[in-house]
Amino acid sequence: MKVGADPLRDLERVCLAREAIGEEAELFVDANGAYERKQALKLAHAFAEHAGVSWFEEPVSSDDLEGLALLRERVPAPMQVAAGEYGYDSFYFRRMLEAGAVDVLQADVTRCGGITELLNIGSLCAAHSIPLSAHTSPAIHAHACAAIVPLVHVEYFHDHARIEGLLFDGVLQPVHGALRPDEDRPGLGLTLREADAAPYER
Repeated sequence: MKVGADPLRDLERVCLAREAIGEEAELFVDANGAYERKQALKLAHAFAEHAGVSWFEEPVSSDDLEGLALLRERVPAPMQVAAGEYGYDSFYFRRMLEAGAVDVLQADVTRCGGITELLNIGSLCAAHSIPLSAHTSPAIHAHACAAIVPLVHVEYFHDHARIEGLLFDGVLQPVHGALRPDEDRPGLGLTLREADAAPYER
């Protein structure tokens, strides 16, 4: 869930989310870099204690590698600090890994230079013993991520997937929380339904 827009209400909102999803599901929070370092650390402890949050995405700006590393060392276990979704080349990701800034590195194939660069980033993660999480766009990530050894998950935004399904054949549906590429469909496995897309042309 998103946090950071109203820090004074974030703990209350996160506790309500925990109540809604129950104790079995993991609860992830994403601040999109909205907090200052000490504010993020205070909230990390509160989120963990009161709501069992296990993932803190961009608690501070992704450009603040020192701040991310500081938080990574100090947030309560088993909370993981994640960042990287805005990276656009392997040099960005290498700097983040060398700074010890994250427990889990994120990358987005639509931003990071495509599939070839995503595979390079996967190799960097393997070399640093850091897992990789693919940032949204599951229809584009699924095939490439099947070749990335340290992959832990592909972020799945229901609204994005709904739009993909409106325009493409071959969109993967999660089964028990997993996406499995269709080996009978070439490339990304997608076929544009041109007639369905036509009303959106300019």
